[in-house]
Amino acid sequence: MNIEERINADIKAAMLAKNAAKLEALRAIKSVVLLLKTSAEGLTDDSSNKALQKEVKKRKETAEIYVGQNRQDLADSELFQAAIIEEYLPKQMGEDEVKQELAKIIASVGATGAADLGKVMGAASKFFAGKADNKMVSSLVKQMLG
Repeated sequence: MNIEERINADIKAAMLAKNAAKLEALRAIKSVVLLLKTSAEGLTDDSSNKALQKEVKKRKETAEIYVGQNRQDLADSELFQAAIIEEYLPKQMGEDEVKQELAKIIASVGATGAADLGKVMGAASKFFAGKADNKMVSSLVKQMLG
């Protein structure tokens, strides 16, 4: 079952359950999928993962803004939608797993210090695409390179 079929089935289930909040998030995902289908890139697993990660990031950033404005009700709504969208993404790697892989990448690139940050991040961003949060990877690389 591809992502489009899975979303359509989940939309139908949310409608039958009269779950308006989940339905809103699922419709947002369907919108992204339909836009990808009609784009030049097309609907692939890679393109859908990138697009959904972008949607999650948008919602988390918006929630931070709402919290800063003392609108916890709106922030909760955004975070709920982000959680629903994350269900359609591959499982994210934990910090320990990322550290282990970064150690291998640093060794393979031959990085010795902070000057090699660009080389390491180039290789790491390709390796961790869709598997880990780039902010976390970046901070761990900086920490590991000193």
